[in-house]
Amino acid sequence: MKNFEKYSRAYFMPPETSMRWAQKEYITEAPIWCSVDLRDGNQSLIVPMSLEEKLEFFTFLVKVVGFKEVEIGFPAASDTEYEFCRALIERDLVPDDVTIQVLTQSRPHIIEKTFAALKGAKNAVVHLYNSTSVAQREQVFKKSKKEIIDIAVSGAQMLLEYSQKEGSPYRFEYSPESFTGTEMDFALEICNAVLDVWKPTADKKVIINLPVTVSHSMPHVYASQIEYMCDRLNYRDNIIVSLHPHNDRGCAVADSEMGLLAGAQRIEGTLFGNGERTGNVDIVTLALNMFSQGVDPELNFENLPAITELYEKVTGMKVYDRQPYSGALVFAAFSGSHQDAIAKGMKWREEHDCARWTVPYLPIDPQDVGREYETDVIRINSQSGKGGIGYLLEQKYGYRLPAKMREDFGYTVKGISDQQHKELSPSEVHHIFKEQYVNFFTPIDVVEVHFIQKNGIYAVVTTKVGDEIKEFTGTGNGRLDAVANALKNNLDLNFSLLTYEEHALERGTNSRAVAYVSISIGGNKVSWGAGVHDDIMAASVNALVSAINRAGVCQPVAQV
Repeated sequence: MKNFEKYSRAYFMPPETSMRWAQKEYITEAPIWCSVDLRDGNQSLIVPMSLEEKLEFFTFLVKVVGFKEVEIGFPAASDTEYEFCRALIERDLVPDDVTIQVLTQSRPHIIEKTFAALKGAKNAVVHLYNSTSVAQREQVFKKSKKEIIDIAVSGAQMLLEYSQKEGSPYRFEYSPESFTGTEMDFALEICNAVLDVWKPTADKKVIINLPVTVSHSMPHVYASQIEYMCDRLNYRDNIIVSLHPHNDRGCAVADSEMGLLAGAQRIEGTLFGNGERTGNVDIVTLALNMFSQGVDPELNFENLPAITELYEKVTGMKVYDRQPYSGALVFAAFSGSHQDAIAKGMKWREEHDCARWTVPYLPIDPQDVGREYETDVIRINSQSGKGGIGYLLEQKYGYRLPAKMREDFGYTVKGISDQQHKELSPSEVHHIFKEQYVNFFTPIDVVEVHFIQKNGIYAVVTTKVGDEIKEFTGTGNGRLDAVANALKNNLDLNFSLLTYEEHALERGTNSRAVAYVSISIGGNKVSWGAGVHDDIMAASVNALVSAINRAGVCQPVAQV
């Protein structure tokens, strides 16, 4: 590819690394979560949310998902942002255990308006930021390191003065924006300079937010940067190290996970990763990754379809079909081998009463996030296999097809899907089974059967062949064998019974029975049929007749 020479690594490794974080296997507890959907997420939309949409989304984030910290915007940036902040406070929409967070630059009139917007708020974080990267210092601000530190310190002093003057109990947050493009020793110097102004205590901790404003490196580099900062920040016991990863390199989730291993305690992100450019870290994915390893994420994603619906409504964005955990197809198995493994895994769980989730191909139980096995997991198309199709029929409609019949029906379904070039819904699969396998009474139909115990079983079989009603007799070792012999001997049919299985189709005393029969025709062709009836013997005869008719005996002629 041309022009690769004009690019180079834009990150800065710490002057010292310990890599202790790499010795840890997994995250052991949920971080503090801060939703920035209403600020970072909203400012990235083509059409930003209206006031009422933002109010609806805020209520949903705190009451349904369970966020305790929400960055609601930049009140000094626009009238809408200011009015939103005031509406939340004046309408008393912020629960007592929820903290709202607002963003501000280090400029007197902006800080003044920010505090005015927060008047009356019970719990708030004022988030101060200024950019510190080499590119921003040289190209945008054209300022020295000392001048950049002066901007941060001046802003920190103004926040402290306004807070003391108004007697507000608000907490403070500082972000060296573009942290990942900043020399680590300078990032540490500016953060410590701000901390020396605020002097955090155990009762009033300060948040130091170390953002991946633009992603420049692999995740392990970011983790090393975070560990370096965590080891050297002043007042470490009284500060909360926060992460705010963007997704330019597709690494936001990995950056977050490794950053938490490296000592961070807090995550700022959005639902489904909405945000500037390629987005912020997806808190849904991050939280459910923890959930999948037995860690309570302390957020509620038990109804992801409802969360997705509300998100798409207020943002106008679309959750991608393959978005981890959330997308429409993330649990879907079309492949025959995958479906078979899932079906066997589910059956194994039922048989072993498992406490742990270990089903192949499914990292979590879809039902834990509001998804359904029949519509979200086993999906039927021309690539599907007998296991998935059989599982769907059993779980949704109660049919437990014999293994060889599942294979036969699987080929039928796959052929129809291939011919129609489309996915088949569970109801369509059920319709195919009923139409082509169950109680298939053309051209032969057994209308009535009477049995007599006489040297085995003697059967009198009233049969409709085409438009004619005939009465045939036959004997056999059992009832179904006697009916089969009556039909063979009187209709000149050449078949033998191979398989017979039956079970109740529903639970309860009035449940219907279903029977499955396979016959061998001429010794080289197998035909399957199913029968459903309130009476098990009638269901068995129906299954036999269905198998005969499906074998292609289209124009039988009764013997005279």
